[in-house]
This record gives sequence, structure tokens and C-alpha cells, in this order.
Amino acid sequence: MAAPPIPEVYSLSQAYPNPFNPVTTLEFGVPVDGDVAIDIYNIQGRLVESLVSRHMEAGYHNVVWNADYHASGVYFVKMIASEYLKTQKIMLVK
Repeated sequence: MAAPPIPEVYSLSQAYPNPFNPVTTLEFGVPVDGDVAIDIYNIQGRLVESLVSRHMEAGYHNVVWNADYHASGVYFVKMIASEYLKTQKIMLVK
């Protein structure tokens, strides 16, 4: 059995679906074992939920955000891993 593929660089793919109601999936790549944080912020810049905050093995991963208890609107996904930082906008439409 072949080993799962390992990404060459860190990545955070566009959330899907986007816009969403109430669940969206985030896929991300980690090229080396290390600490990863993926957080959701509201339009005011306040942290509303931490989806990932742990040491992860190299590879491709995904996490699902269920925003059932959050208000409609624009949110930002922020991924930090080693020197990598990426933010993307997502929209919850209820």
C-alpha cells in the first residue's frame, strides 16, 4: 500500500461550500510535522471558534465547521503553521 501524499508547501484551500449554511469544510496541507492553528474570526476581528490547535503530522487534512449557533455574515478563517499564515473570507447565509 502506498504512503499518503505529502504536500510540498503549507496550504489552505478555499472553504466549500462558500457561501454556506450552516456547515463548511476546510482542507489544508502540512508539509512537515508541526503545530497548526485554524481559527474563525467574526467581522469585528473577535475569535468565535478554534477549529484546530494541535501538533499535526505531515499530510493533507480537513476540518468541518458547523456554524449552526452563529449569526449570518462574513467570517474569516486564519491558519497559522510555522512561518505560514493565510486568511480567507467565508460567508454564512441562513
